[in-house]
Amino acid sequence: MGEAVRVYTTGERCVRCKLTKKALAAKGVEFVEVDVTLDENAAAHAYITDELGYIEAPVVVVDDEDHWSGFRPDHIDRLAARL
Repeated sequence: MGEAVRVYTTGERCVRCKLTKKALAAKGVEFVEVDVTLDENAAAHAYITDELGYIEAPVVVVDDEDHWSGFRPDHIDRLAARL
């Protein structure tokens, strides 16, 4: 895999975001967090809502074909097995 996995979050109050980050870390999956509530990340917010069509955080983007929304342990396990 070339680029890092990206986890688009809505900040520290997002329980599903915290669970996702914790599960990824526990499985040894390296990721970059992008808080889409920050003004400097407006383009990232537009990307996950307008381009990908998600309305729920977190949004995990592995690559152009592999991404999901919400806390999905099944996808995290699948991703960890691939790495």
